[in-house]
Amino acid sequence: MDAEAQESFREFVANRSSALLKTAVLLSGGDRHAGEDLLQNALIKAAGRWHRIDEPEAYVRQVLYRQQVSRWRLKWPRRELTVAEPPETGTAPDASGAAELRLVMRGALARLTARQRTVLVLRYFEDLPESEVARILGCSVGTVRSATHRSLARLRALAPELAALGPAAAEQRPAPDYSPVEVRQ
Repeated sequence: MDAEAQESFREFVANRSSALLKTAVLLSGGDRHAGEDLLQNALIKAAGRWHRIDEPEAYVRQVLYRQQVSRWRLKWPRRELTVAEPPETGTAPDASGAAELRLVMRGALARLTARQRTVLVLRYFEDLPESEVARILGCSVGTVRSATHRSLARLRALAPELAALGPAAAEQRPAPDYSPVEVRQ
């Protein structure tokens, strides 16, 4: 890689790595360390092909999705969910509702199939149009629509407390950090 390409790659990583990390964490079921590993591997692959990539972010995202699907296909045992830092104590406003919502959402997402989780992350967290999701997943737009519908139905079945959240309840609670899915009635 020449000096110009190296500088271009460094700028890309500096500007987009935090957004890509959020996606990687969500795809890995909320495990930040696995998300970091996933993103690092995707960036390594991108660095090797950097001079041939037209749309770097789209390329890296596609590598993220495909690598995570490959990881899901491996029959590794489920690991315990760990947190990097202990919860803060102090006089901050009570955020237990938001924390509870994040835990419910994380648990429900972890129980979805790999395909269901991927469709929901792409559609609602990444806010990609159905046509783009279909292109990334290599399927038709109709398949994306039906998979999205089934995934949301399963998510509602796994976490019925999410369905109780309407627009009024959502406004009263602080928004969760990693909320990939907005449950719609």
